[in-house]
Amino acid sequence: TDNRTDGIRYASCFVVGALLSGSAGWYGMVVATDANVRTTQAADKEGLDVALRVAFTGGAVMGFTVVGLGLAGLGLMLFLVTLGYDDETTAQQLRHAADSLAGFGFGASSIALFARVAGGIFTKAADVGADLVGKVEMDIPEDDPRNPAVIADNVGDNVGDVAGMGADLFESFVG
Repeated sequence: TDNRTDGIRYASCFVVGALLSGSAGWYGMVVATDANVRTTQAADKEGLDVALRVAFTGGAVMGFTVVGLGLAGLGLMLFLVTLGYDDETTAQQLRHAADSLAGFGFGASSIALFARVAGGIFTKAADVGADLVGKVEMDIPEDDPRNPAVIADNVGDNVGDVAGMGADLFESFVG
């Protein structure tokens, strides 16, 4: 179109998509951490059946979070990007909105990519550090909690596997 605000519409869709994708990853980490603690406690105190139910509930919370953020974000942005096209038909408004909403998917995709890659790089660096310091220098077994690099490795796993997965799911849903 020849509308001067198209660039602003595209950019705002990109930014909102990126923010919601990052939020999906962040909420995924929070939910996964809480669910892991509760699942461990349930397995220890009440058995495998209860632990499985707790873990499944934690995964469902993440799924509903992704879907809720996706629907709310797309719905809000669809409403906002169609504003200002009052003299056009609904079909033309939706065509312009579809062009702008492509930016939403690109924003979500960019954050998903960076969350996966950053988590993977951090995990690999921490894992190499844990192996070098723990196994080679200190003669500590692998994944021993006495090695601080093991904690960093677990944090990297959480970022790459949980936050990256949450952002990736969000991108797959809205992209």
